[in-house]
This record gives sequence, C-alpha cells and structure tokens, in this order.
Amino acid sequence: MAKVEILMPRMGESIFECTVLNWLKKVGETVEVDDMILEVATDKIDTEIGSSHAGTITEILVKEGETAVIGKPICIIETEVSESKSEVIDVPDSVIEAAAQEIEAQVSSITVAATIESPKITNSNRFYSPLVQNIAKEEGISQSELDTIQGTGQDNRVTKDDLLAYVKTKANPIQLTDIKPTTQPVPVSVDALDEIIIMDRMRKMIADRMVDSKRISPHVTSFVETDMTNASLWRERVKGQFKKETGENITFTPILIEAVVKAIKDFPMIN
Repeated sequence: MAKVEILMPRMGESIFECTVLNWLKKVGETVEVDDMILEVATDKIDTEIGSSHAGTITEILVKEGETAVIGKPICIIETEVSESKSEVIDVPDSVIEAAAQEIEAQVSSITVAATIESPKITNSNRFYSPLVQNIAKEEGISQSELDTIQGTGQDNRVTKDDLLAYVKTKANPIQLTDIKPTTQPVPVSVDALDEIIIMDRMRKMIADRMVDSKRISPHVTSFVETDMTNASLWRERVKGQFKKETGENITFTPILIEAVVKAIKDFPMIN
C-alpha cells in the first residue's frame, strides 16, 4: 500500500484558488482514475474535479466551504501499488565518512555566505491572491512590506480586508479610541412579514466585485447641455408615421445612440 496526495489541478492561467462546494466521494470510498471526487467553484465557473489516482480516500484535507489552492493537496488516497524496495549497495565506511565530511564543509560555507550576504526575508513563500497583489501594487506596498502583514485567512494568508486595514492604519497611525462616532446606526424594523434571504456564493462574489470596481476604477460623471430643438421637432414630425408602420412609439433613445456612434467615429479615443 502507498499513500498519494491528490493535488488541486490547474484550471486556467488566472485561477489560483477555488472554493470547495461539495465532496462527491467520502472517506473510505474507493475511486478510479478520472472519477469525479469533488465540486469546486471559481470566479468564472463551477466544475467537478477528477481523481488522478485509483485507490481509497483515507483523508480529506480541504473541507466543504474552505479554499483550495491550485497545486496544493486536497485529499490523500491509499493506492494498491506497493512501494518498491531499493537495492542495498555495500559502501565502505571510509567512503561514507569522506563524503559526509565534504557535505558538512559545503553546508557550513553555504550557511556562512547566507548569513553575511542574504537579506532577511519573512514569509517569502506565502501565497497572495491576484486581488491582494493588485491592491498592494496600487498602494505602493513592496513585497517585503507585504510579507510582514499578519494574515487572518487560511494558513495565515493575507486577505483583501487585512491589506485594506493595513493601508488604513498606515495612513492614520494615531487612532483616537476615545472619540465616539457622531453618527448613529439607523434602526431596522423586522416583523413576521419580512423574509430574510442569505446571499449565496455567487451574489457575495458579485457584491465584492462591485465594491472593488468602485474602489479601483474612479467613477466620473460629466454633464454637457445640448440644444435638442431640432431633434424634438423631427421626432414630432415622424412619430405618427413611425407608430403606424411599426406599432411602437419612437423615443429619443435611437437619436442619442446615433449621435454617440457618430461621435465615437469622429473621436475614436473616447471609446
């Protein structure tokens, strides 16, 4: 018998993690190669993941609702293939001692060089999601500074909220804890006729993307007054015939669309 770690397979260049929705196989069940063992959700699609080995599931490492990182183990399967025995070679003690001394000398030299020349790096192997990396880049946070942030996610991973809280604290280092907020929360009335619906995963994801869009991409509205007299007179003149031919009322919308199309053709950079 041999135990094999089943890794989360790659599902696209921009996908680095996913959420486990449902395990299709339980501990103790036998699976074959390519049998679907769990269902996961990414930012783009929900899909099923097949097993890369045949055997019996002995341990599930990522529970339902938790985040699975691409390339990391998600479960352990015990296979029927026995471990191969290594051939024993008789090596003289003198050869072993000489090799051990050489390795010890090399390790010592590497340790000294690393102590003198290498800078101290904390959490260099920590995983960061693309969203966290984009926020850090926009806020001017270096990789070394990012590594020092305490994370509250799985395996101490830095989440979006952790990074935003760090940026806020960095911008306002002095916290006035004694000052109470002047605004009071608005009371919400709930009675028996109200129905409270908990957001599902997709709605939560949409809400997060909307907030990110508002924060990352500045929203600007510009107002320009336009004389619509001729357009209004034209509409009044043709709306009767248009109604007779199509059965629909003509509005200002197609007029505005045509104006926008012509403007984009004249000034393509506005698109």
